[in-house]
Order: sequence, then C-alpha cells, then structure tokens
Amino acid sequence: MRRLLKSSAFRLALAYTALFALFGLGLIGFIYWTTIRVIDAQADATIDAEILGLVEQYRTSGLPGLVRTVRDRTAGMEGEGSLYLLEGPDGATLAGNLRGWPHALPDTRGWIEFTIRPIGAAALPPTRARARAFELAGDYHLLVGRDLTGRRVFQHIILFSLAGALGVLVLLGAAGGLITSRSLLRRLDAINRTSGEILAGSLDRRVPVWGRGDEFDRLAANLNAMLDQIERLMTGMRQVADNLAHDLRSPLTRLRSRLEQMQREASGPESAAPGAAGQQVLALEGAVAEVDHLLATFQALLSIAQAEAGSARRHFAALDLGTLVRDVVDLYRPAAEEKGLRLEERIEAPPALAGDRHLLAQALANLVDNAIKYTPRGGLVVVAAGSGPRAKTAGVEVGPVPGGRHLRASPQPLAWLEVADDGPGVPAAERGHVLERFVRLEASRNLPGSGLGLSLVAAVATLHHARLVLEENGPGLRIALEFPGPPAG
Repeated sequence: MRRLLKSSAFRLALAYTALFALFGLGLIGFIYWTTIRVIDAQADATIDAEILGLVEQYRTSGLPGLVRTVRDRTAGMEGEGSLYLLEGPDGATLAGNLRGWPHALPDTRGWIEFTIRPIGAAALPPTRARARAFELAGDYHLLVGRDLTGRRVFQHIILFSLAGALGVLVLLGAAGGLITSRSLLRRLDAINRTSGEILAGSLDRRVPVWGRGDEFDRLAANLNAMLDQIERLMTGMRQVADNLAHDLRSPLTRLRSRLEQMQREASGPESAAPGAAGQQVLALEGAVAEVDHLLATFQALLSIAQAEAGSARRHFAALDLGTLVRDVVDLYRPAAEEKGLRLEERIEAPPALAGDRHLLAQALANLVDNAIKYTPRGGLVVVAAGSGPRAKTAGVEVGPVPGGRHLRASPQPLAWLEVADDGPGVPAAERGHVLERFVRLEASRNLPGSGLGLSLVAAVATLHHARLVLEENGPGLRIALEFPGPPAG
C-alpha cells in the first residue's frame, strides 16, 4: 500500500480526483445558489400577489372587508408560514398573526428580514421571516410576509444532499484512482521485474505483453525488440572475442614452445659464443615471459566470458570455502614471504556452498595476487571465510557488479570470502571503475598485470549471485564476496 500511495499513477489519479472534486463543488454550489434563488423568487412573488389581492380587497370592501379577509387567512394558519399584520393610524393592531411591527429597516426594494415569534406559537423558538410593507389609504399599514423556517429546512436538505453527492464523487474517484493505480503499478512492476532480471544477467528475459494493444503493449514490444537487438550484438561481440582468444591462444602456445626450444639450444654446450648465447637466452626468456602474459590475458578473457555466459552453473557442486582459502594461501605464501609480507588465513566455519570451485579459486587467487602486489614490504594480507553476518568497517562501498545482482533472497549472507590488506587501498571514487576490464589505477603500468583480475572477480560474483563489496580497511582495502542465503520465509 505504501508503494501504491507513492506511485506516480496514484498521484495522477489523486490529482484528477481533486480536479473533479473542485468541478463537482463548483457545480453543486451553482445548483444550490440557483435553487435558493428560485425558492426566494417564488416566495417573493407569492407575497407580492397576496399584497395586490389584499389591496384590491381594501379598495372594493373597505377596511371591514380587509380586516375580515386577514382574519380569515390567519385563522388556523400558525404553521402555514404566511404572516400578516394590519395596523391603524395610531399603531394599533387591527388583524394579523404578528405581535407587532418589526424594527428592522427595509432594503431598497422594500423587503424586510426580521426575527419573529408568531402569535399562538410561544413554545416555538424564534424564526426568521421575510416580508414587505404596503401603505393603504387612510394611513393604514399592511405587512405581508413568509416564515423562512421551511426555506431553511429545505436549504439544509439541499446542502446535505449535495454534500453527500460530493462525498460519494470523491470516494468513487479515489477508489477508481486506487484501482487504476494498482493496474498500472502491476504492469510497471512486471517491466521493472523483467529489467532487474536482465540486469542480473538473464539476457533471455523479455517484458510480458498483455495483448490489449494499448501503449503498454507497444512499449513492451519496442523494449523486447531492443533487447533482442542488444542480445544479438552482445552475442556477436562475445563470439568474436571468444573465437579470437581461442584462435590466438593456439599459435601463442606453439610460439612459446618454439621459444623454449630455441632457449635450450642457445644455452646448450654446442653453443660457440658463450657471451652471445647468454644475450640470446635472456632475450628468449623475455619473449617467453611476454608470451606467458598474453596467454594469461587470453585465459582471463575466456574465464570472464565463461562466467558471464552462465554456462559454468552446470558444474556447480558443494565445496568447502575453508579448504579453498587454505589452498590459495598455501599457493601464494612463498610469493608473500619473498616480498616480506605476512599472509594469514582466518576461517570461521563457513557452510558448504554450491559453486564452481575452479572459478572461485581463480577469483580468490586474483584478489590475493592484487593484495600482495600492492601491499608494501612488512604489510599484512588476511584471507578469511565465514558464514552469517560479516564484520564490516566504516565507509562501506558496494561495487557495481556489471550484470550482477545484490542479495535479495536473504537479509544476511549464507557465507562470505574476504581478502584484506594494509596497502594504499582504492579511492572511493574509483571503486566502481576498478571492476571494469583493462582498468588499472597504476597509471605507469610498471607492475605486472592486465587489468582483468577484478573484472573476473565481478563476473564470478555475478555467476554465483553474490554481492561484491569494496570497503575501507583502515588503512588498506577489504574486498568481500557475500553469497546469498535461502529465501526468507
């Protein structure tokens, strides 16, 4: 409901409801004003007609006939709403159902509005009345009016009815807005959900088409066509890169074998010029090293392509992260000792995890290799694994894994791998860029490497639906892979 109330569709529906409510309020106000004016006009016309009739009665029958007519009309008419008062020249009441002449002043048209308490209705509260005065020959004064109680009751009925209609209009508009918003939000959620799955690496997902032929279906069709085109382009690029890596790896391997053979021949006892042979051997060793670097680069590209394609998931099997950490630490311990670093392992009973052991070992090896490469002499590199929540430091920065997804199944990770060092670290502004291919923070590129290590780690994280976290180690950098647990609930 909170998402629904914050949605643009609901706000738009609410705006239209408010607009219709204002329109309805104006319409109801106009109807009310027109109705009251018609009622007042009818009452005024009735009073004028009665005055004309009484004046004519006075002309034809004189004062006795007028008194008799007024008395006849007021007899038993306390609740009828008609008001009469006939006064003589001395102000004495000759006939009528009012106690006295009202003190209110007439308006420009001669109409008087005042508060009355009719004769014979002492138990009733005072009411408002509207009347008109007329002066007869002989200085007699005639007042004819109407009690406004019925008008006020009718006015309240109209107000109540119109207010109820306005309330119903607003409720129906709000209900229609909620229904419309839920429908739009459901369709937008389907598009967002599909987009999230595509960002998570499922490039074969497509936006559902409801078959209604409306603008959402046209949008879905256009998005699906765009995704088809993007998938074709990415597949073509990936195939070109894979084929290129495969095609170049074989001749490079043969070239390396030829170089090793030439190196052995140049360093053999049959060599005639030892000095020249030594230079040749050094040149061949450098060429072999360069070929090894090229082969490692192509192998990294192939591993990244394999991880991003998701084909390695069929090789998933239960593995022990603790054993994986020990193997990698044992592999890199001589290199760390040669550089004067301490390489430690910390294992906190991680659970069995389903994954690709080869790719996870390669990703962990890349992290350890980077830590050893950039940590100064005398530093410390810690490789850890554990389960459940991981102790985090301040300044957590979650690296944007290209095509990857964050933990969505469980608020706490099932298991995690972590490599921490006390080297120079990575600036916060660069933590997103270091995951890209061929990106190296060392601008001079004097240190060995191709800039593909963290790209492979990001691809492996995506393959295992893990979250790749880069954070401060104070000093240094801490990189962790957090693997999701089972769905909550």
